[in-house]
Amino acid sequence: MQIISGIIYHFIGGFASGSFYMPYKKVRLWRWETFWLVGGLFSWLIVPPLAACLTVPGFTEIISTASPSTLKYTFLFGLLWGFGGLTYGLGVRYLGMSLGNSVVLGFCSAFGALVPSIYYNFYPAEGKTSLRLLLTTSWGQVVLAGVIVCLFGIYLCGRAGTMKERELTAEEKKKSVAEFSLVKGLVVAIFSGIMSACFNFGIEAGKPMAEAAVRSGMNPLFQNNVTYVVLLWGGLTTNFIWCLILNAKNKSFKDYVDGKTPLLRNYLFCALAGTTWYLQFFFYGMGESKLGNGASSWILHMAFIILVANMWGIVLKEWAKVSRRTKTTFIVGLLAILFSVMLVGYGNSMK
Repeated sequence: MQIISGIIYHFIGGFASGSFYMPYKKVRLWRWETFWLVGGLFSWLIVPPLAACLTVPGFTEIISTASPSTLKYTFLFGLLWGFGGLTYGLGVRYLGMSLGNSVVLGFCSAFGALVPSIYYNFYPAEGKTSLRLLLTTSWGQVVLAGVIVCLFGIYLCGRAGTMKERELTAEEKKKSVAEFSLVKGLVVAIFSGIMSACFNFGIEAGKPMAEAAVRSGMNPLFQNNVTYVVLLWGGLTTNFIWCLILNAKNKSFKDYVDGKTPLLRNYLFCALAGTTWYLQFFFYGMGESKLGNGASSWILHMAFIILVANMWGIVLKEWAKVSRRTKTTFIVGLLAILFSVMLVGYGNSMK
């Protein structure tokens, strides 16, 4: 039951992450940097302490008594993850919900799942999964197989995106994704996927705060909520600075108060998008408390996000005008990702 509940929590978190960009599509007459920053303020600054206050009373004391090293590295990885989150939005902007999420999260899956185990291979820690353990145990080998299958699925999705690029006319591309650009989108998405993996490292760095929350009698299910407060400060810093730079460059500061735009509607949809994005972290923490913050949790979470995002891509008809061969390649890629979820879940159950 613990494994099943962990998978369910990861699915809910994946659904939130794979869906969060949809409300942004309802924002009107605002530049990208404006709605991204407004939504981000809810994701990184407003909602995290509210969630921590409701689930981890006294979280401020835990943060204030944490070691400088814990706070520094948690914030630093959040800062680096911020670059991934920032360019994630650009990747979806240029590639669409389906292809953008598949490429970004494919790289994020691999780096986020494997790098911590490589680290613990050189710096062993009690209760942590090392690469040696993954390679030398039957359950670890199944988990690694799941990671490899997931990456193969990502490759197929990316291949389908390339085929789509060749098949559609410029006008058809604009209809499915308004600012479609394969080269620009792939460069941004690959960078985003690598940097986004730093979120997983930030959770590891902030573990002492989560453990302090559990020792104080808090429900282990919500232990990561205190870590998120510090981790997301880092993400806020990166995105806040960059969005302000773009506001200045594009002269879009007026968006925030321009009465010619539907201000209330825009702020509400940005708040919905930002809150939905935070929910992925909230439920990831719950799933991680059941399965552990190793390759299993990370790959499950990423795979569910990819599946949900591609569902939205189908709803938005991003693949409507492509050939049967391209659609088949895309579908096989999605099935491979789904199979990888099953492999990782099975490997974790063997453990």
